[in-house]
Amino acid sequence: MRILAIETATEACSTALFDNGSLLDARHEVLGRGHAERLVPMIAELPGKGCAGEIRVSLGPGSFTGVRIGLAVARALGIAWHAQVRGYPTLALVAAIARGEAGGPVTVCMTGGHGEWFVQDFDAGGMPEGAVASLAPKAAAARAAHPLIAGSKAAALGELAQIEPSVVELPDARHALALPDALLTDNLAPLYGRPPDAKLPG
Repeated sequence: MRILAIETATEACSTALFDNGSLLDARHEVLGRGHAERLVPMIAELPGKGCAGEIRVSLGPGSFTGVRIGLAVARALGIAWHAQVRGYPTLALVAAIARGEAGGPVTVCMTGGHGEWFVQDFDAGGMPEGAVASLAPKAAAARAAHPLIAGSKAAALGELAQIEPSVVELPDARHALALPDALLTDNLAPLYGRPPDAKLPG
């Protein structure tokens, strides 16, 4: 069975197509913005225009707009192709890539909102050891971290915590099959990583 992976939760936009567990082709671009314009053409550049029986898409946390774009495209393609659509956590993908580079447990530190960082620990098997925390940089540095840290803010965290960071900074869909199956979900609700800024009136 073919699997299409979509990753749009950060400044990186990537897609990958797998057939029976082997990577057929992939695209990865660091855009900053412009995911809405590039994602569908990137998928169309894949063999068979990316058509697959299963679609795996990032749920975040990360860019609110990026996550929504990825989910909208995944849902639309799922309907068009009669494909199963499953979500996965973005930080878990970063951890999976870092474990592939160095092995062992990983602390992932990514850009959050309002100057905060998303921080989460993963064990050697790739499973989260707790929930995602949205922390100010000093608070992130004060908490315990694994010797291996990865993510877009790993270098900054490493400097504060005096830990050498991994070279892995951004998620890449070509590593989507390295995620533990237990982290895949049919619930396609975005993972925001922090409470909403707007609150309903009492």
